[in-house]
Amino acid sequence: MSDAGQTVDLVIIGSGGGGLVAALAGAEAGLQCLVIEKQSLVGGSTGMSGGVVWLPNNPLMREQDAGDSEEAGLEHLGAVIGDVGAASSPARRLAFLRQGNEMVDLLRSEGVRFERAIGYSDYYSDAAGGRDDGRSLEPLPFNEAGLGEWQGKVMPGLASAIGLVVKTNELRSLQYFNRSIRCLLVAARVFTRTQVARLRGRKMLTNGSSLVGQTLKAVLARDVPIWLSTPFEGLVTEDERVVGVRVRRDGQSVEIRARRAVLLAAGGFGRNAEMRRKFSGEQPNEAQWTVSNPGDTGEVLEAAMALGAATDLMDEAWWLPSTRRELGGSTLGQARQRPGAILVNDRGQRFVNEANSMVEVGKAMYANGAVPAWIITDDRYRRRYANGKSRPGLLPQDWIDRGWVRRADTIGELARQIGLDPLELESTVARFNRTAANGEDPEFGRGRSAYNRCMGDPGHSPNGALGPLLKAPFYAAELFPADVGTCGGLLTDEHARVLREDGTPVPGLYATGNITATVLGRSYPGAGASIASTMIFGYAAARHVRTVGQETS
Repeated sequence: MSDAGQTVDLVIIGSGGGGLVAALAGAEAGLQCLVIEKQSLVGGSTGMSGGVVWLPNNPLMREQDAGDSEEAGLEHLGAVIGDVGAASSPARRLAFLRQGNEMVDLLRSEGVRFERAIGYSDYYSDAAGGRDDGRSLEPLPFNEAGLGEWQGKVMPGLASAIGLVVKTNELRSLQYFNRSIRCLLVAARVFTRTQVARLRGRKMLTNGSSLVGQTLKAVLARDVPIWLSTPFEGLVTEDERVVGVRVRRDGQSVEIRARRAVLLAAGGFGRNAEMRRKFSGEQPNEAQWTVSNPGDTGEVLEAAMALGAATDLMDEAWWLPSTRRELGGSTLGQARQRPGAILVNDRGQRFVNEANSMVEVGKAMYANGAVPAWIITDDRYRRRYANGKSRPGLLPQDWIDRGWVRRADTIGELARQIGLDPLELESTVARFNRTAANGEDPEFGRGRSAYNRCMGDPGHSPNGALGPLLKAPFYAAELFPADVGTCGGLLTDEHARVLREDGTPVPGLYATGNITATVLGRSYPGAGASIASTMIFGYAAARHVRTVGQETS
């Protein structure tokens, strides 16, 4: 059949985790599915991510008698998220847990291999229902050769740039290879795995590309077609029902009909400066710092909004505090979670527990006059941790010469260089130092939670998450509220149906992922929570669509 005039049961816009899981679940249920992706690679934001899936009481935890429960998961979601309205309704939270477990079971039955990321603590494990050992799963390394002719068509994952076959849960230890024997052994394991793969001529995918690659293999085995380089042009409606889409295929405008539904899994609007300017509210952002998926441009979301779809959380994003792009290879972006470093705002004051979740710190930056914030470190920090791809102790002189990193012999002189009140910054550092030497932070509680500690330096005591700034020279670098994508958008129900303002579904239209107002609200409970959400509600959509009769032709 030619592309023109084609009809399927379920049209899926976007090939990230949500789109691929929906295609797999739909095909497994007997639906004829079609995945449409505007980019030349499969995977979207999921492919670029760590590929971790956060899910309470997940199947692997149950198999290992980890002692979690649905009740604890619901309690924890309530404690961390709070009341944010319909986006995180009780029904959607319950669907997140129950359908999430069904989704993991389906993936594993179709050959996707996971392991528990033990020790990757819940971000708020000290809140009710939290767990210090974590609830995250991550995919095992995957040989790309298993994709056959689809090799080379998966979005590069989180660690692809460093050239190592490293799992996401190993990255925490890899960066501290010189700080503890345990971390050195993890690094040795990673380097050995990498060398073995090279000797065998294997390209091993890890992180998000492994999750996408393994799921893609399962989808292809179900004979689901995936159209790459096919931009979305619009939704097709009849009598207020969505009955298909228009796309541009090989230079031609093509209409694809959907017998049952259209699922929007096309990501948010992280790279759309106009939309972010319009909707950013008290977190003003024009996409200037985003590191989101290049396809995160918002046109699919706008098309749904034009049909009267309700939205929420449009000012929110998955914040990822980051240094300027020229320092992207340095450890300074992670300094906030390590001894010998603090963050200060435009008044030279600390304003947050620096070691808490990326989303919490990003929001605190906007709320406290810290756009940008300044990372302040001492010379012991420079000596302990690698900068760029160099060994610990080396700080490229070029970074100093260009002003990307400032250096001074005293805290007061450093303050003057970066335009802060010297007395205020000196007071901030002195106050922090008085208790940090004992591993305590009475002002913000840094280092108390399991998450703070698991991300800290295992070779530093008494607290790996903090330590004083004592040794000159001192350094400063800007930290910006970057993001890996927006997380506000279409309001959906527990079945992933897109809702109108009056709460009724838009007939024939479903959505998942960053194009929606997230079930996680304005928080981030654990590593991989956003990836879990997009995949779970992609699964929920496909399961619900199979109950819908063939109402269009």
